[in-house]
Amino acid sequence: MRVSTFQAPWLSPSASAPSSLGRWKVRNVVLNGVSSQRPTLRIRAIDAAQPYDYESRMAQQFQESQKLKIAIVGFGNFGQFLAQTLVRQGHTVLAHSRSDHSAAARRLGVTFFWNPDDLCEEHPEVILLCSSILSTQRVLLTLPLQRLKRSTLFVDVLSVKEFPKTLLLHALPSDFDILCSHPMFGPESASLSWSGLPFVFEKVRIAAADDHHRVARLERFLDVFAREGCRMVEMSCAEHDRFAAGTQFITHTVGRVLEMLLLESTPINTKGYESLLNLVDNTARDSFDLYYGLFMFNKNSLEMLEKMDFAFEDLRKQLMGRLHGVVREELFHTAENLHTSQDNYQLLMAPQNGSPQNGSQPPLSTFRFSDVGKLLEYNSYGLNQSDDKPKLKIAIVGFGNFGQFLAKTIVRHGHQVLAYSRSDYSHVAQELTVTYFNNVDDLCEQHPEVILLCTSILSTEKVLKSLPMQRLKRSTLFVDVLSVKEFPRNLFLQHLLPDFDILCTHPMFGPESGKNGWNDLAFVYDKVRVGTDELRTSRCDRFLEIFSSEGCRMVEMTCAEHDWHAAGSQFITHTTGRFLEKLKLEATPIDTKGYETLLSLVENTAGDSFDLYYGLFLYNINAMEQLERFELAFESVKKQLFDRLHDIYRKQVFKYEEKLHDLPERSMLLETSEDNNPGSSFSNTVDTK
Repeated sequence: MRVSTFQAPWLSPSASAPSSLGRWKVRNVVLNGVSSQRPTLRIRAIDAAQPYDYESRMAQQFQESQKLKIAIVGFGNFGQFLAQTLVRQGHTVLAHSRSDHSAAARRLGVTFFWNPDDLCEEHPEVILLCSSILSTQRVLLTLPLQRLKRSTLFVDVLSVKEFPKTLLLHALPSDFDILCSHPMFGPESASLSWSGLPFVFEKVRIAAADDHHRVARLERFLDVFAREGCRMVEMSCAEHDRFAAGTQFITHTVGRVLEMLLLESTPINTKGYESLLNLVDNTARDSFDLYYGLFMFNKNSLEMLEKMDFAFEDLRKQLMGRLHGVVREELFHTAENLHTSQDNYQLLMAPQNGSPQNGSQPPLSTFRFSDVGKLLEYNSYGLNQSDDKPKLKIAIVGFGNFGQFLAKTIVRHGHQVLAYSRSDYSHVAQELTVTYFNNVDDLCEQHPEVILLCTSILSTEKVLKSLPMQRLKRSTLFVDVLSVKEFPRNLFLQHLLPDFDILCTHPMFGPESGKNGWNDLAFVYDKVRVGTDELRTSRCDRFLEIFSSEGCRMVEMTCAEHDWHAAGSQFITHTTGRFLEKLKLEATPIDTKGYETLLSLVENTAGDSFDLYYGLFLYNINAMEQLERFELAFESVKKQLFDRLHDIYRKQVFKYEEKLHDLPERSMLLETSEDNNPGSSFSNTVDTK
């Protein structure tokens, strides 16, 4: 190293500060450490490149000190998933597994060991157990612990926590450190990022705080997940399992049940149904062993399964009870009709004022509209003046939550909106610039071009029959937005005169799922009966344009086809939501993405009335079949769980039976021992038995 000493001129009292670096002059230079007589500034310097190299080496040494040598035991799908991030962060990763994953290890930059002795002789700082729940005990007991350093940190990543905690505490000597952890994500749910996903951990047994090396090692391991943006949640294993039974086990159970229904994407998927398809996709990728482990090794899971059983049975009773009530009412109504049919017939056939005396009477279906021609002088192919304008006059009948939801967009498109409802929504209508009518006759006398029925399924027939049709123009377009389609189609065809146009529609969204826009949301429609003249077809198209211009995915299909798809998607979605609602699910500190999906589903479906759900069941001929399939799927999942549990119990029983068969021979040996040693306490015990 070369050392130079110089005196800067600005250090001299008589010298003035240099105006530029080029004017600096060395007053006195002495080599080899010989000092000047005047005060000097001593600077020790190494070669020009050395300061950078020195700092970079120090930084590199610090970074290396932060790296760990981690051995992954169980190098399957999840072990490889974690290894990718560990390697990327610069840690040395070793791996061992019963199956040959050497090719995957090479691809990831991991050293693979066939023999666990060879792995342990490398003295990894951390043993990361990534085996399945069912095989964890066997794997742990087969590890050659004597070949590890006594201070090794053991970490598990199982989906249950009390079981591995108890196992590690009993199987490992007290010198080993223990960290129980659970990354609440996997290769599917965290394929893009771990940011915001919960990582749960409990420091079960860590060296005393004065052992800075072991404490720092633990923090470095936890930092692997913190650096990736995980939400670090420290909680006890018991607390984790209590939460997990109500979140993870329920999520996997629902996913397994829906998987058995063989759900498929349809042309009319709702957001809720798509979330169920994603849930099935995520849970079906996990092995049944993982799901069974959640059930077997979490003492809270059986209680949760029983709650789910009761919840589904309660929902089923609600549906069947309501159906029973409807059937009874219909039977009593029919009985009353039978008693009064003769009187009604005589009344209808009696001569009316101005009616023919010969008893000829118009059919019942046209009796209500016999005076329409007298009230309105109307050309069936003519339209009112508003049809000459680009905007429509639309009357919304049933101005509740959904009617108001549609009205906002219709008004924004510039159409004139009228509204009527049994309840008083005049203040809401005023805010939306909608003209509200308390009397339905007044509404119909405004001659709206479109009657948009936004009533519930159960009240649709009653509302339709109560409308004063004679006050409407005969070419009026009737539109419904019900969640079932064959029922309103048949209802319209039965109760509306042939001059009325009919459009059956179903916006596959609502105030919740469509609150941020309707773009790419399905809108299903069937032009059941639309006049052939240009003005009437144009009116129908202008109404549909409201939804297409909002970005809706316009799906034209028959009402029968809609109901077939809806029973397998919408009814299943609402059934799942209603079923989970009865469990009173709540958010927890360890929510997975799958569980958050279920919470959102419950929120969306619970916002709808039970009448809507019951209407999906009662008025869709395919719904009963889907309910039965759902029930069978749930029973099948429970059977799988209990069959596996039964098999394990039988193995235990047979194991004890084998021991019982050996007892006579052992008794003889013990008797011989007793003869030799009469005072043996063990033989006394056997004699007592």
